[in-house]
Amino acid sequence: MVEFFTHLWENIIGRASGPLALRLLLQPATAALLAIRSGLRDAKKGRTPYGWTVVSVRASRGHLLRKGWMDVGKVFIIASILDGTYQLIVFHRVYLSEAVMIAAVLTVIPYLLFRGLVNRLASPRYRSLKPGRGES
Repeated sequence: MVEFFTHLWENIIGRASGPLALRLLLQPATAALLAIRSGLRDAKKGRTPYGWTVVSVRASRGHLLRKGWMDVGKVFIIASILDGTYQLIVFHRVYLSEAVMIAAVLTVIPYLLFRGLVNRLASPRYRSLKPGRGES
């Protein structure tokens, strides 16, 4: 198991300067843009932050995960394909588990972080705009 993570870490560092390196910026940026859109939508509707709700509210977990996958799934699949292409070019073989892990790091993690952050930052603004709030 230690060898797997050592190999993975060495390959992640190598990806920063190899072919298709631009994807290391574009994929998280795309995931962040999708998350910003979703986080603003959550704030407008008065929803709790996405990641916290997925973890804490078991009844709606499946529904929330499906909705999140609808946002970030295409970017994740493209990230997996691009990483597989990178591996074919550099290593002449594909490590599927690595491709999936790299895609998750590049897309899912930024999506979760930005969606919750944007919701938290935008929620007070939307709460103050609702009629009947803050009026005496």
